[in-house]
Amino acid sequence: MKNILIIGAGKSSSYLIKYLLDKSNEEDLRLTIADISTENALKLINHHKNAKAIILDVFNAFEREKEIKKTDLVISMLPARFHTEVAKDCIRFQKHMVTASYISEEMKALDDAAKEKGLVFMNEIGLDPGLDHMSAMQIIDRIRENDAKMLLFESFCGGLVAPESDNNLWNYKFTWNPRNVVLAGQGGAAMFIQEGTYKYIPYHKLFRRTEFLKINNANYEAYANRDSLAYRSIYGLDTIATMYRGTIRKVGFSRAWNIFVQLGMTDDSYTIEDSENMSYRDFVNLFLAYSPSDSVELKLRSYLKIDQDDVMWEKLIELDIFNPKKKIGLKNATPAQILQKILLDSWTLQEEEKDMIVMQHLFGYEINGKKYQIESSLVVTGENQTYTAMAKTVGLPVAIAALKILKGEITSPGVQRPITKEVYEPILKELEEHGIKFSEKKVPYLGYNPNHVMG
Repeated sequence: MKNILIIGAGKSSSYLIKYLLDKSNEEDLRLTIADISTENALKLINHHKNAKAIILDVFNAFEREKEIKKTDLVISMLPARFHTEVAKDCIRFQKHMVTASYISEEMKALDDAAKEKGLVFMNEIGLDPGLDHMSAMQIIDRIRENDAKMLLFESFCGGLVAPESDNNLWNYKFTWNPRNVVLAGQGGAAMFIQEGTYKYIPYHKLFRRTEFLKINNANYEAYANRDSLAYRSIYGLDTIATMYRGTIRKVGFSRAWNIFVQLGMTDDSYTIEDSENMSYRDFVNLFLAYSPSDSVELKLRSYLKIDQDDVMWEKLIELDIFNPKKKIGLKNATPAQILQKILLDSWTLQEEEKDMIVMQHLFGYEINGKKYQIESSLVVTGENQTYTAMAKTVGLPVAIAALKILKGEITSPGVQRPITKEVYEPILKELEEHGIKFSEKKVPYLGYNPNHVMG
């Protein structure tokens, strides 16, 4: 019997748990789902005989160690900042570990110890990071095997609402952690390289410098991720002329989101006095100049130069942010926390609504002086509010990797991401059986700038 401890039973865990339970009889698996509350875990287990839900406070070292000692592999679905203590216990008690999070400096520091004990610490094996790594490396490796020179790599990913559930003017609903959406792009300039020229976009300009994409005949936009440059060394593309990674949204979202950025509503660095008793209207007014005669609406339109018949204005009205009766109800809240609360009113995925994951990679390369381009795209639609496309594309790669580690099919030890053939080939193959399949086509090589006019 193989025991798996899953710590965290949040939004991304539904398919992860389902996959492992579906395999539990043939693979002789026993699952323990540990969380601060068992409510969601019990729902997902649904009385399955091979799983149990337990309450676990991850900060309680004694309880945490007790559970980790009993298991063969730990899957941590906690927020990234909480992985380190779990990882240290896994080293001490010689347990493999899988996470969907970016490799932190603290996690990286455990590499030697994991290798010494022959432990696989697989990280960045969700959607983004995860599926993006695997699908990109599969094609990059194939291009390299043909002795080609990589010229361009652009990668875009977004969690969106499916067309059949798209019923607001923003064409958007929360499909993952709302806080991360509100804070997206903060913490330094977006950095990338285009046609050999380094580019930097400061946060206050980020949502007005978007790329336009066409994926499966639908139009999208993308804003730049914070650090595309780091991926050059990860993917072995240190000399590449164009490297750009971005987040996908429906066209028009970024221009409207920029209103919140310019007002200062996405700031998370200070708290607001008496936020608890403030109305939505009071909150908006905080960021506008005092006027004895002008309304909040008039002041905002005048400040941001928005016409009354502009769809941008309609988007703000739809969020009901000028309502004087709705209360914030959050003590000592930051502007970002208050904005998140307001947006949750309108952007929460309802029970039978569906989300959608969209990903696209562009690969430009040269063989014998001729230039070529490949476009690889993925669209996955969720089933409902629980079995979302986000949960599927995050949870299934995690689950498949965990089982392959337990079965001795993934053996290279150490702290790693899924960028080697040993890892990505079998996982991508199995994901295709679950409807997660990229479509690939050759397109004319355009490069970033078709006219080769240096910007």
